[in-house]
Amino acid sequence: MSAKPAPSVVLDPHRPSWSELRRAAQRIRQGEVIATPTDTLYGLAADPFQARAVERIFEIKRRPETHPILLLIDSDAQLEAACEDPPELFHTLASEFWPGPLTMILRATERVPDDVTAGTGTVAVRRPAAEIPRRLARLAGRPLTGTSANVSGRPAARTAGEVRRQLGDELPLILDGGRSPSTLPSTIIDLTGRPRIIRPGVISETRLRRYLA
Repeated sequence: MSAKPAPSVVLDPHRPSWSELRRAAQRIRQGEVIATPTDTLYGLAADPFQARAVERIFEIKRRPETHPILLLIDSDAQLEAACEDPPELFHTLASEFWPGPLTMILRATERVPDDVTAGTGTVAVRRPAAEIPRRLARLAGRPLTGTSANVSGRPAARTAGEVRRQLGDELPLILDGGRSPSTLPSTIIDLTGRPRIIRPGVISETRLRRYLA
């Protein structure tokens, strides 16, 4: 636990400072967990390939380790590091809805730890529309965890201040990109078998159904 509340860095959500993001990315590469805005709600960003960083997320959120953690990506290379053999429907949906608030569950590569997949062999991935997490993933050179920045069971955070009130003593850094544009999380669809909408969110079921016929 941090000795004092996490410092925050205010960033322009459309043109965030590269120098500040480089420093944040360095923290992630060192195994730290930080808070970042996304195109939905604030999330906890960490290196999913570092076991201790993933463990720290569960500690911060006070969340059972039986729950999987979704990942944010910024490139095809990061997608390939996390997922294998995406079905054709994935490419159709990615072309239509990425970057954006659609999370897709795919088969995980062997590189993705069981703590991230919760032992399912699958992983949920999203390419967000928000510049801050995408640039952060680019600078970190890897996918980032994107689980919501809140204590499990409590309301999701839409501002850096809300993150601080719930988790400030637990984090070394909060990236402040202003108020989240949405009150809803991303929509989650499972593509590992027959396509299923797992969680409604920003993208409505009605918009997705036309692709699932």
